[in-house]
Amino acid sequence: MKEKLEALLNEGIAKITGAKSESELQEVKASLLGKQGSLTGILKEMPKLDASLRPEIGRMVNQLKERFTTLIDTQRETISLNASKIPEDFDCTVPGIKPFKGGLHPITQMCYDLNDAFRSMGFEIFDEADITSELYGFDNLNFPPNHPARESMDTYWLKGHDTGNAADKLCLRPHLTGASVRYMQTHKPPYRFVYPGRVYRNETTDARHERAFFQYEALIVDKDFTFTAGKVMIKSILSKVFGKDVPVRMRAGFFPFVEPGFEIDMGCLVCGGKGCSVCKQVGWIEIMPGGTPHPNVLRAAGLDPDEYTGFYVNIGLDRLVMMRYGVDDVRLFHSADLRFLSQFC
Repeated sequence: MKEKLEALLNEGIAKITGAKSESELQEVKASLLGKQGSLTGILKEMPKLDASLRPEIGRMVNQLKERFTTLIDTQRETISLNASKIPEDFDCTVPGIKPFKGGLHPITQMCYDLNDAFRSMGFEIFDEADITSELYGFDNLNFPPNHPARESMDTYWLKGHDTGNAADKLCLRPHLTGASVRYMQTHKPPYRFVYPGRVYRNETTDARHERAFFQYEALIVDKDFTFTAGKVMIKSILSKVFGKDVPVRMRAGFFPFVEPGFEIDMGCLVCGGKGCSVCKQVGWIEIMPGGTPHPNVLRAAGLDPDEYTGFYVNIGLDRLVMMRYGVDDVRLFHSADLRFLSQFC
């Protein structure tokens, strides 16, 4: 048995010092010290030895295990050191590999540009969690109890939404407007703030719609604010974002949280107003609802609608990005396809 251990020692030293990579060294370690290794095989033979020889052989086995472990650690350091050395044939004049250049996602960049534009006009930036309640998502916004937007075919409700009061019925926020009421409840008027964020709706995706997309809400509430000033604000913001004057039109529209309400369109920049699949061949694309906050919304915020008025818009952030880059399918921005996104770095 002693001769067998000496032979294993010499064999092990040769294998360990001959390993040139971490993977080779790991294989050598497994062949010597692993469950099926040579040293483990010797330990399994111990019961067969004469009882008088077992203590001495046991000590030799432990010493051999410690020797192998030390040699393996030393060889691992040697391999690591050699790997960090510059090869003798290395040519420092050869051009290196250009590192991959990262950048902001185009939707994030658009959000930052809007933040800068609104800050220059004295607006505050507001943010809140993606989960809201029926109270803030619908009740405080003047949605009727039987409004279809409350149904699961439109809104992603969380488990337990069918019990309790409106404040306990939780959902992924279908829009940002409810949190604006929360902001007004916790701050003192007048208000001038914007609220960017992701919203969620249970709908079929296509070139112009996504289930999870980004909105950018802006709200002004004051005792004396004219509707005309709201339209001027929209044109000013769009001109700052796109670097040029953008045609804007306002069409009468109904939304529970504004009165009067409007659908606000901008000239399609994908086709230059000539008509394309993005604008449904009409040359205009809807980018935001807007209008004066409904009296019931102001009351929910704790304000007197006879004293306060204002102007509200909720920008479709994804569609603005489509207009900026002339992209005709919003799903590309949410695809995480680096071949597409790397164009914006």
